[in-house]
Amino acid sequence: MHDTDLYKKILGINKPWVITQVTIDDATLTIEVVVEFRGEPCCPRCRKACAGYDSRQRKWRHLDSCQYKTLLVADMPRVECAEHGVMQIDAPWADRGSHFTALFECVVIDWLREANQSAVGRQLQLSWHEVDGIMSRAVARGLARREKISPTRIGVDETSFQKRHEYVTVVTNIDNSRVIAVMDGRTEESLSSYLGSLDQAQRTAIAVAAMDMWPAYINAVKQHLPNAKIAFDRFHIAKHLGDAVNAVRKDEHRELLSQGDATLAKTKYVWLQKPSRMKRSRRMLLSQLIYSTLRTARAWALKETASKLWHYISEAWARRAWNEWIGWAMNCKPEPMISAAKMVQKHLDGIINAIVLKTTNALGESMNAKIQKIKSQACGYRNRQRFRDAIMFHLGGLDMYPQKSLAHTKP
Repeated sequence: MHDTDLYKKILGINKPWVITQVTIDDATLTIEVVVEFRGEPCCPRCRKACAGYDSRQRKWRHLDSCQYKTLLVADMPRVECAEHGVMQIDAPWADRGSHFTALFECVVIDWLREANQSAVGRQLQLSWHEVDGIMSRAVARGLARREKISPTRIGVDETSFQKRHEYVTVVTNIDNSRVIAVMDGRTEESLSSYLGSLDQAQRTAIAVAAMDMWPAYINAVKQHLPNAKIAFDRFHIAKHLGDAVNAVRKDEHRELLSQGDATLAKTKYVWLQKPSRMKRSRRMLLSQLIYSTLRTARAWALKETASKLWHYISEAWARRAWNEWIGWAMNCKPEPMISAAKMVQKHLDGIINAIVLKTTNALGESMNAKIQKIKSQACGYRNRQRFRDAIMFHLGGLDMYPQKSLAHTKP
């Protein structure tokens, strides 16, 4: 079999394209496969036969042939269409605007699922920008192919983009564990930009929106989702209560130290960590402290009691239990716990919704952790669009392979 026949077979080159030459350069370990167009040109848009205009040489990186870097070279004809003007015809082996064959982009996409862009670039001898271009095109393809999304339950959370309180808002589909939108900032306008883009049927279909107690998100959901019940996640309630306990501890620790009492020294995580996860020594210390007259011990008891109020089935019983807890906390002397009780009272309806509907934003928190891992592996992102693309690439569940790669591999 001649070289031209071999590459015609393995590259899937068919009429009106013909491989005319295969050149091997041992010095640079490069193979160039020259392809010519021998057919009647037509407009790539309307598919009507057109007169040729001129041609321009282009090169595409293809999968390596053993240790040799393989390039496709072709003089790409341009046609003059009466309706669409001068346009270049499409190459059957690559997407328009790409300098890589569809099969090569498939390999890069597979690599990007396993490693960061810099590592992929080093292994495949690509620049960072070339790898980023392949990722961006992959995400654009996936979003263009994505069918209309009509989730019934969504999770809304923010995640840090850079230091200095730079955030993006991430919307997840709780039903299938996928990210469906990423917007700049964590303002009401950020979330409204996505919710406002949904049609009436999509907005009506959303029955639950799980989130933290950020007013901007609450306002956006109330404005755009008439049927959605807001559910406040257990994780965020627990975090607020943990912060309140820690504030009580710090205040009381300062008072005790002024009296020469170091009882609360180095006990921060004694009060914040779950007893089931503690080492034996820390658990024994906790068992001694919780029966003391410390204000921190009362605050801890309030926090632990609240953690056991998420398992109700009946809305009436859940509301009654939380109201009793609020009353207990309001009568507690530590001011941080009173503030926490007021916060719970203000958002009680959302807490009850989370309990009764068995809806949690734990998926959002899990996505947040995955996003931070993506950011860490990339050593951060300076460009917001690239950060959004990376999130959608890894967590959007998109179909991102070039369509031409499917036809290209058929015998």
